[in-house]
Amino acid sequence: MAEKKMVEAITSRDEDFAQWYTDIVKKADLIDYSSIKGCMIIRPYGYAIWENMQKILDGMFKETGHENVYMPMFISESLLNKEKDHVQGFAPEVAWVTHGGSEKLPERLCVRPTSETLFCEHYSNIVHSHRDLPKLYNQWCSVVRWEKTTRPFLRSREFLWQEGHTVHATAEEAVEETERMLNIYADFCKNALNMPVVKGRKTESDKFAGAEATYAIEALMHDGKALQAGTSHYFGDGFAKAFDITYTSKENKLEYVYETSWGVSTRLIGAIIMSHGDDNGLVLPPAIAPIQVIIIPVNQHKEGVLEKAEEIAARLKGRYRVKIDDSDNSPGWKFSEYEMKGVPLRLEIGPKDIENNQCVIVRRDNREKSFVPLDSLEVKIEELLKVYAENIYKIAYDNMQKRTYECKTMDEIIQKLSESGDGFVHAMWCGEEECEDKVKEITGVGSRCIPFEQKEISDKCVCCGRPAKHMVCWGKAY
Repeated sequence: MAEKKMVEAITSRDEDFAQWYTDIVKKADLIDYSSIKGCMIIRPYGYAIWENMQKILDGMFKETGHENVYMPMFISESLLNKEKDHVQGFAPEVAWVTHGGSEKLPERLCVRPTSETLFCEHYSNIVHSHRDLPKLYNQWCSVVRWEKTTRPFLRSREFLWQEGHTVHATAEEAVEETERMLNIYADFCKNALNMPVVKGRKTESDKFAGAEATYAIEALMHDGKALQAGTSHYFGDGFAKAFDITYTSKENKLEYVYETSWGVSTRLIGAIIMSHGDDNGLVLPPAIAPIQVIIIPVNQHKEGVLEKAEEIAARLKGRYRVKIDDSDNSPGWKFSEYEMKGVPLRLEIGPKDIENNQCVIVRRDNREKSFVPLDSLEVKIEELLKVYAENIYKIAYDNMQKRTYECKTMDEIIQKLSESGDGFVHAMWCGEEECEDKVKEITGVGSRCIPFEQKEISDKCVCCGRPAKHMVCWGKAY
């Protein structure tokens, strides 16, 4: 017997994944569309998810010695032009300010697409001696990139993010920082978002503009498409030379610093929708869910029911994010509403439950129902949230494993994708950009990263047959 669909307003994800995604972001009240094309209004529920992500990540950054700063929104054209590769990489997406009031500005200002140049200018002013290093800075802000094709959270013209920018005395320290921050992102995705990722290095053609090396975490969505969930860049001393960021070493020599930058954005909200959501709406990881337990009083007009619901909420508050819905909507409407919003646990309490000193708890991930004695409520909720988080991680991990294919030829790639659907393709590569481009042109999958965990699927490049240098994770991407 087919499972009853509680929320009829959502298109089935297997019928039309793109429409399913759009239905969820709108109907779960995550966003509204703005009159400015390509921009979105993040509604309170969507913003609360971001705030919870921000709080966890900010704590992780501070534990590793990073401090928050804030840079200006505007970058002068001359400052942006200081690093040639960097400006060429961002030029097509830059939004320019040409007037202040009615007066034309003497020099155009761009609205920051990223803040490397601003941090470099600042570091050149404040770093003088080896005693000033390292500088471990991060900022939470919005950036603007004039994207042609937009989709809520995944790609919008303005989005929220954090961007870390650090400078170090040696290349070794900077590389260590780059890898450390990538690992922090991967841990965050696993433990807070319950989302598995592949860690690796971007190919030369796909690295960040101006970087010597870009590392990334790649996640696989339910439909088999990849999503870049976070990046960490090693700049070497290229920016330092362009911006003259030098320090006096212990040996009294003038040296250039080595730099990193790293960031994740509100795109992660899109990632959790597409990793965990189902045909009834969101399925939120407990760590970032705005409401972890929704309390629904059943027959709330009967004496003592609302009071008992409030008593339970008071017990749980401080330990969990809890809400009571005591509106005059029907229990069925409430069940559907919080199913749509992805609340991990639904706690039902009615007259019979009160008589039996118990409540009913329903899990969002599998709708499993438990009768829980009120005396052991806190312990049981903790246990259920833990099992729930482990289960949604396992579902996402199993999806990634099922959709990861090992291929030795391009014909195999085409065949596997046509038989099994989109996913990660692991195949060998000679290291030549020409072959990288050809694989994408013929098979439709581009290089996502060179995974840190390598496996020798064959000794030949999947494209040209010459000796292979790396196993690459290929895929179609958002």
